Amino acid sequence: MNNLFNHTDDELVARYANGNNEAFDVLLKRHESKIFSYIYYIVKDDDKANDIFQETFVKAIMTIRQGRYSGNGRFVSWITRIAHNLIIDNYRQEKIENCVNSEDESLDIFNRKELSEGTIEDFLVQEQITCDIRRLVEALPDNQREVIELRYYKDLSFKEIADLTNVSINTALGRMRYAILNMRRMAEQYNIALTL
Repeated sequence: MNNLFNHTDDELVARYANGNNEAFDVLLKRHESKIFSYIYYIVKDDDKANDIFQETFVKAIMTIRQGRYSGNGRFVSWITRIAHNLIIDNYRQEKIENCVNSEDESLDIFNRKELSEGTIEDFLVQEQITCDIRRLVEALPDNQREVIELRYYKDLSFKEIADLTNVSINTALGRMRYAILNMRRMAEQYNIALTL
């Protein structure tokens, strides 16, 4: 088992798919802390986090065994996505179970979505959008990604960006325009929603 620790995640997945159960043990040991922390950070309940954590790895096992793993070198992202979806499913189920009859006269009129700070589902959707935008930015050509990062993440003006990158303001603006067009095209191509 010790020599398995030297393998990449995808190599371990392939070995597990071919019947080497120890390979999955290594994957679990490697990522359990990060995945559990992610789940707990959102649900803030130890028992619920444990249930979702176990369900996440059971689903991963089933998917790999069925030959449907498609992580493409990103096992952590793939399994985090499974956990993320299970968290959303859990909250949807709780919402259904706790549904209140609208004819109940004791219903508090101030207990309305518009007056709240947002639901966990809104938070999760916004978090997913932010993650998707980061992935789109990473997929841009270097000069376009640089302008996006300097403008939106470092809050520099186009003049500052032009000075820093040794190009004219028009070139910096052009790169920004093409970056946004490319991000929109990729979002459309991969069916990624960038708004709530």
